[in-house]
Amino acid sequence: MSRLRLMRRLARRNPPLIMPWTLRRQGLLGMNQRNGDYIMRYNQRRFYPLVDDKLRTKQLAMDAGIAVPELLGVIEIEHQVRDLADMLGGRTDFVIKPAQGSGGNGIMVIAGRRAGRYIRASGVVATDDDIQHFVSNILSGMYSLGGLPDKAMIEYRVKPHPVFDAVSHQGVPDIRTIVFRGVPVAAMVRLPTRQSDGKANLHQGAVGAGVDLLTGRTLDGVWLNRVINEHPDSGRSIRSIEIPDWDLLLELSARSYDLTKLGYLGVDVVLDRDHGPLVLEYNARPGLAIQIANQAGLLKRLRAVEALETIPDQAGDRVALAKRLFGGDGTPA
Repeated sequence: MSRLRLMRRLARRNPPLIMPWTLRRQGLLGMNQRNGDYIMRYNQRRFYPLVDDKLRTKQLAMDAGIAVPELLGVIEIEHQVRDLADMLGGRTDFVIKPAQGSGGNGIMVIAGRRAGRYIRASGVVATDDDIQHFVSNILSGMYSLGGLPDKAMIEYRVKPHPVFDAVSHQGVPDIRTIVFRGVPVAAMVRLPTRQSDGKANLHQGAVGAGVDLLTGRTLDGVWLNRVINEHPDSGRSIRSIEIPDWDLLLELSARSYDLTKLGYLGVDVVLDRDHGPLVLEYNARPGLAIQIANQAGLLKRLRAVEALETIPDQAGDRVALAKRLFGGDGTPA
């Protein structure tokens, strides 16, 4: 389809979808500007270890009373792999991930056991040797930032909330919120696909659907840099899904600023069917596809927060401020 035909087709929508090349006129934030004007300026490097190391992040969150997936155990050296059964305490489903991983790599989700073997979320069978080899790769630093030796975390496997069942393939969707100076400025839900192998990672083929900060309802989304309104696997609409516990989720995101001291922060939250919103991790260098998912650039929103003379101390008040400034059409009030 030619660009002209695509633009005409999208213009007939109500409201019309906005393509990436028109976002520049609406305050699209580029990577260089993000790095220079926001990450370098508002994120002190001494605080990076608090978010780059997921073990430290989890402990920090728990100390602050923020709900996170339960930590079942930590493997730091090779011979501890044989202690995995003791760590699990009879659980048959769990997640193994690197403490300092990046890009969603190095994560193994075990959904159950059968005949002494492990069943991955994808249905693939894994043996004890497979698990040991996978953990060994984590410990060697294969998935860590900078390739440095790492630790393997064993965590509770999140049970996805049924609200996303029709628009998610196998994995667990998560909600990414950009928080600037403690104020949520944009959010999207990342929906796993067959191409992403059930992972909520846009670079691996997940869908990113924008979210209205005021209502917590999803908008149209982006998939492989294409604007879409249906999930590529199920064909179901990704629009107008109302995210449960939206106010609580936004407040958890706003509180994360007080926790990490990072002025420009990505907060990833999952919705568990039994435990509600759980903070999964923080990101000091969050990506920019959230702009395409929301059909709105970040720059105007960031500048609106920068222009504020005062910012409320309480997270709940900052959420109310975000809804007032960026709810509805997302244009700063």
